[in-house]
Amino acid sequence: MNKKLDNNQFKNLLSLEKIALIFIALGVILRIVNLGSREFWYDEVLSLLLSTGNKNSYQNPGELPILLSKYTDLLSIETESSLGDFIRTIITLLKSLLGGEPHPPIFFLSQHFWLRFFGNSEAAMRSLNTLFSIAAMAGSYGLGKFIFGHRGGIFFTALLAISPYYLFHSLNVRMYAPLVLWVILSTWALLYLIESTKSNNSLTRKQWLLWNGILIISITAGLLTFYLYAYWLIVLAILVLYLDRRNWLQHGLRLGTGVLLTIPWVLWGTLKQLRNADINRFGNLKSTLPPILIHFQDFANTIGTNILIGDWATSINPAIVTISGCIVILAFIGFSFHLWQKGEKQKLITVFILGLLPLFLSLMVDIITKKFTLGFGFGRTMIIIVPGCLLLITLWVEKAVNKQWQTLVATGILLVYLTISIGDFSLRSRYVFRSVADLVAQNPNQTTLIAMNSKAWGHVNRLAYYIPSTYPVILLSQNPADLATRLEKVIQTEPNKYARIIWLNSGNPLWSKLKTEAEVKTEEEKIKSILSNQYQLQETRNLSGTLTLDDFTAYLYNRNL
Repeated sequence: MNKKLDNNQFKNLLSLEKIALIFIALGVILRIVNLGSREFWYDEVLSLLLSTGNKNSYQNPGELPILLSKYTDLLSIETESSLGDFIRTIITLLKSLLGGEPHPPIFFLSQHFWLRFFGNSEAAMRSLNTLFSIAAMAGSYGLGKFIFGHRGGIFFTALLAISPYYLFHSLNVRMYAPLVLWVILSTWALLYLIESTKSNNSLTRKQWLLWNGILIISITAGLLTFYLYAYWLIVLAILVLYLDRRNWLQHGLRLGTGVLLTIPWVLWGTLKQLRNADINRFGNLKSTLPPILIHFQDFANTIGTNILIGDWATSINPAIVTISGCIVILAFIGFSFHLWQKGEKQKLITVFILGLLPLFLSLMVDIITKKFTLGFGFGRTMIIIVPGCLLLITLWVEKAVNKQWQTLVATGILLVYLTISIGDFSLRSRYVFRSVADLVAQNPNQTTLIAMNSKAWGHVNRLAYYIPSTYPVILLSQNPADLATRLEKVIQTEPNKYARIIWLNSGNPLWSKLKTEAEVKTEEEKIKSILSNQYQLQETRNLSGTLTLDDFTAYLYNRNL
């Protein structure tokens, strides 16, 4: 009797609900403690530049050195003296998105207003997306509870809270964290409206306005956050046809209203963006594999990155990324057969539509158009699949796993996610341009020339962000083939101006890269020879982060006495 009582108390103490709550709390804590743990990566500092409204004021470095602080000024909002100045800043921001930036405006506008209140520190800029991700976690509980009940809802929330890929994007100044929020809210609202229509449960006026409002606003916000939310709109339409075909027109009007609200931006902004966009970059093959194999490799890589390994995909061997995707695919096939045998056909098809259909749609479009968008950006363009795939995992645990093993299996899955997530932020630091700033700070009053073999605007702006504008730092930023010649000319023209030179040698200059390793070595030897005539090498630092774009070697030279 006492043993049974003790066992029941132990089970209650370690119930799935309580364990899930612990992991949800850990997910929130991980977000808070890592707000400023990494420096901005390439795209984040571009988000900052766009959010200030100063992108059109940015000019690529020319042949002559330029004061670095001129770029620093572009990374904050100028002081405005009137409402007219404020309106002009907003209009300038919107216009800056038309010249090749392939994203709609809501993310940058929201960051702009957040920037006004909280400044441009790493923690401040990332905190808005962190709040969006916590809101997504709240929405995921509502969606999960609607489908599975309280326990399934809280387990689904725990999965999302420590999902490695979503955790990374919750701390990334890009548009993917709010995108997942709009996916979750639109799905929850549509399923609620479908259920109320099918069951003939009449909604009160407030309920009708609330759920229709959530659906319409989330669709509009989704489309104005990321254009590939259009895939999710197709998913919602197919969900209507599967679950409530008889009332397709009623639901279709709701979906259509959300689309119609985006028309002003589409006519004014999207059409101009399409004319200026570089669509051809998606067709560039970087593999010798046949195109069809690349398509399916992109499929595996995308699902592996989004559902298992997260942002580790940017650092590990691509073969491991593909293997992780194959593991997820095999697991999902096993889950599906198991659930089918258990008679959970409708819910299985529902979560399949929500989780995997967007991938198949994107794959089909890529094959037809002969493009390779699915694997672009390490799978982040398909982050919309994360909630649906996590719903599939939740459905399997709730409906297919034996009850006596459910808590253990669920805890095991959560521990795998937690281990990957903690490992990501504890083992993969990003301390590149902060390190360059440390070199400058050794003698902050001496005029320092930074010679960098990259004109990529992400590199230039990261330098400008991390090196204090009060330091007398001059930037010579050139394409790899031109740096040696221009540096020699600068030193000959003003031989006594620079007490120190920091040569930043990028491992991935991004723009106008040299074609062969021999060319790279030749240019490096030229620069070393030029510097050795008047300067002495004092320190060398090998710098790396989470991407090849972070790879630099910093050489600190002091002028000979």
